Amino acid sequence: MTNHNENSTSTNDIKQLGLFASLASLSYVFWICGGMELVERLAYYGVKATATLYAKDPVSAGGLGINLNEFGTILMVWALLQSFIPVFTGGLSDRYGYKQTIFASTVLKIIGYLIMGFYATYWGFFAGAVVLATGTGIFKPGIQGTIVKSTNRKNSSMAWGVFYQTVNIGGWLGPLVAAQLRLLAWENVFFVCAAIISINFLFLLMYKEPGKEERLEAAKKRKQSGEKSEPLWKVALHELKNPVLFYYMIIFSGFWFMFNALFDVLPAHIDDWVDTSTIVQDLFGPAGTSNSAWNFLLGMNSSTSISPEGLLNLNAGLIMITCFLFAALSAKMRAPTSMLVGTMLATAALFLIGSFSWAWFCVIGILIFSVGEMLSSPKSSEFIGNIAPPDKTAMYLGFTQLPLGIGWTLEGKLGPSLYHAFASKDSFSRELLAEKGMAQNMIEQIPQGEAFDKLVEFTNLPASQLTQTLYDTHNIGMVWYIMGGIGIITCVGLFFYARWIYSMHKQNLA
Repeated sequence: MTNHNENSTSTNDIKQLGLFASLASLSYVFWICGGMELVERLAYYGVKATATLYAKDPVSAGGLGINLNEFGTILMVWALLQSFIPVFTGGLSDRYGYKQTIFASTVLKIIGYLIMGFYATYWGFFAGAVVLATGTGIFKPGIQGTIVKSTNRKNSSMAWGVFYQTVNIGGWLGPLVAAQLRLLAWENVFFVCAAIISINFLFLLMYKEPGKEERLEAAKKRKQSGEKSEPLWKVALHELKNPVLFYYMIIFSGFWFMFNALFDVLPAHIDDWVDTSTIVQDLFGPAGTSNSAWNFLLGMNSSTSISPEGLLNLNAGLIMITCFLFAALSAKMRAPTSMLVGTMLATAALFLIGSFSWAWFCVIGILIFSVGEMLSSPKSSEFIGNIAPPDKTAMYLGFTQLPLGIGWTLEGKLGPSLYHAFASKDSFSRELLAEKGMAQNMIEQIPQGEAFDKLVEFTNLPASQLTQTLYDTHNIGMVWYIMGGIGIITCVGLFFYARWIYSMHKQNLA
């Protein structure tokens, strides 16, 4: 149970326990939460990591057959709901109980996946995303509030790091499962994810809410005294006036812009411009591998190439294996410093991805970004949890979704739209078809997502040669340079924010 004196609203740093002492101090309920988050992320990233590919896949292949500019509208609404709902549901979790809100969220998420599976249309996916986003927004505060209440300031860095590592086991498995399911049929992805999230009902049977007695006692005293609870939205708005919290939300939204670009835009970039067969050849030789274990672990869509979600999955894989080590490293840094270093690495990774199309550079970029994420994201949750008043823990952790909401909402529309403008292989293929002499009315009749295949057929040239031609004649990297520029602005903001926080700390000690 959290010592509320240790967890007081303070930006001061507390000396952390060592690696093994921290691990030994983590409670039973902490690991139950880790299990529920693992299951939730397994299902969630099974859909999220493949959603861009599903959107751009032609209808003939079972996809939505829409361009990324249209898909960006879905992402924007998805981000808006998922990120801003916790600002208010966090207060509900504090007031009415974590277990109740986690149960409600699981039901909503199942419904969201089922809608996506049954209605393979633009509006069907849109409706499913709205319900899924609502469920996910309700889920987060209860889980994160439990983490804070079941840890203390001496083991919080390791707790958040291990939690983040556990989460990424689900984040790693989800895309790999989805990569195999979508080869059979796209709807399988959604139906299986609905079944997976149902496992959390079993975890809820073993879950015991920390601090429940105190919450019920406080509610009883309010009822006996006739005290009326202030509306949650008023309480939330009052807490948001805390300058430490307010400036953090504005500045750190830039990190979340980059983070979501990795999942929303990079799969399309890899699918269109990165030849992953070079990786397979370097690892297994020209013939590739038909080994089923490697096919699954690498998310391969054939014996000679890796699917976009398989390559992107290096992010979750590295975090799953090494996050506790980076948690130990970040425990030696103050929270704002760790977030600054992590954001700098993430920014550098985007510039690297935009500068080269060679598959191994993409791998390096993903790995560098992952290290930056491990130094930034868990530390930001720890930072907010540590400055939260004891009776508003879930509310404050709901607030951590605000910078995510700002960043993802902007990226949700801007990222895919930038890609559509600067890097759409389908659009560029239509332009080249016109240059090669195909009639405009015939080009307009080509279904969305099938223009490149038609270009290969029309020119009778190898797909690899045409891809290189399109890449060389367009500034594909501009997408990533613009998003990397947002990272630079974020780094500058974090630098001055850190200086401000440290000056307040010195004043508190004086």
